[in-house]
Amino acid sequence: MLLFVLLVAIPIIEIALFIQVGGAIGLWPTLAIVVATAFIGTFLIRAQGAAAMERLRTALSRGQDPSGALADGAAILLAGALLLTPGFFTDALGLALLFPPTRFLIFRAIRSQVKVAGFAQTQRGPDVVEGEFVEIDPDAPQPQPRKPNDD
Repeated sequence: MLLFVLLVAIPIIEIALFIQVGGAIGLWPTLAIVVATAFIGTFLIRAQGAAAMERLRTALSRGQDPSGALADGAAILLAGALLLTPGFFTDALGLALLFPPTRFLIFRAIRSQVKVAGFAQTQRGPDVVEGEFVEIDPDAPQPQPRKPNDD
């Protein structure tokens, strides 16, 4: 039900904001603001996304819990989707998600509801052999090996 309310409410809010802002500053400045936020958001997402990926790599290489870095990455991805969606309300939400303290507060609220039992990382040792396999049907006729003088 919450998803339905959001899918109905967000477009209504966006339309109302477009009408209000467009009436106050005009059509072209309104469109320029929407396009500018998409470009600025793309730049910010690229920079913060790279930083989040580096934090994830560092956490995994040290054998630490990567949930913080994963949550940051997910929030940045959601922020990107919101910033690329035309509208003032979604832009405001997207920019708020790009602000690290906002992400921290959201992550802390979600973390209080989720219990992580543990985190384990397996290491590949020298005994691991990678390869491909083919399943063979035991009832199917098998190809016969060629003899060297069959030419």
